[in-house]
Amino acid sequence: MIDGSSFFIFGMVAAVSFFAGRDFVAQRAEEAIMPGPGLTSMRQLSDYFPPLRGTAGDTGIFVFEGAEAGGNVLILGGAHPNEPAGYVSAILLIENVRLARGRLFVVPRANASGFTHGDPQEGAPQRFGIETPQGTRFFRLGSRVTNSIHQWPDPTLYITPTGQKLAGIEARNLNRAYPGLPRGSLTERVAHAVMELIRKERIDLGIDLHESAPEYPVINAIVFHENSSDLAALAQMALQGEGYEFRLEASPQNLRGLSHREWGDAAGIKAVLIETPNASHGRIKGRPSASLVVDGRDPYYVKAAGLGRLFVPFGPEGIPLRHRVARHLAGVEAVLGALSELEPEKAVGLEGLPSAADVEAQGLGAFLRPPRL
Repeated sequence: MIDGSSFFIFGMVAAVSFFAGRDFVAQRAEEAIMPGPGLTSMRQLSDYFPPLRGTAGDTGIFVFEGAEAGGNVLILGGAHPNEPAGYVSAILLIENVRLARGRLFVVPRANASGFTHGDPQEGAPQRFGIETPQGTRFFRLGSRVTNSIHQWPDPTLYITPTGQKLAGIEARNLNRAYPGLPRGSLTERVAHAVMELIRKERIDLGIDLHESAPEYPVINAIVFHENSSDLAALAQMALQGEGYEFRLEASPQNLRGLSHREWGDAAGIKAVLIETPNASHGRIKGRPSASLVVDGRDPYYVKAAGLGRLFVPFGPEGIPLRHRVARHLAGVEAVLGALSELEPEKAVGLEGLPSAADVEAQGLGAFLRPPRL
């Protein structure tokens, strides 16, 4: 005979299962991206590698074409979905820019599978909100790696397609999987598809947008392939003129599988990766929260800065998302300006790009389209 307490326990288990299952399913739904009038066409990554179609690795590509001939540029966000400045910057570009010259390919959710789950045991929020004049836009906060339900199990030791030996979990890290393998894991097939996009569209320059912890030495940096050293140096000078300090970091030749290494080596294009500092991404932070993602304030990082443990200044005002996105936009504009100076025939003419100063002053919501009700 089942007593009342057993019915109560059963009911509680059923309720927890229902709400947990609802949240689990909700993680797999993509938030809307609302392109501006400058969008020319939409494609899928599987258009460049058809075996990816119908898998969790397929993702959208937003294409902008100018009336004048010029260069071809790829901007990648969301290779690590727990680094929101990268994909929010890409979305802000998609919703605002027009092209006068050349072609621009923007991939905001490069590792689409990584957006469908969170990092285990981190307690990170599933999403965060950005206020716009017409309401709140919500965005997923995902994981650094591909979802294990889409790629399992992790090997004990991961050997990248170029022979680098890494910890097993890195097998699900898109930015360790280049140049990919057409018959490899899901992550390696996504990397292969990105390389196919680069080859088939004759991309001249690839820009990969990332974030890292304030205690990580490669921070507030432009990481560049050696074929892009002049490009990075010119961009750095332009950024310093605008008041943004960026370090230059040469891509290590013995660290394989990363975009700034393999895009340059395997496809011969100019390749840079831009890093901003993100407290929610670090190990010193206090309680994870959506406000930490957006406002970037954390007392433990303030204390760590006072002890000289960080590689960037960190005060009580924190490092908010609007500042990190502004840095990315300034970096993109500076790198494109350097490309047009070094190779005028490959110039890409962006119009409508919000200035970094305006994003800093007005906030991200001023440049994002209103939420769909």
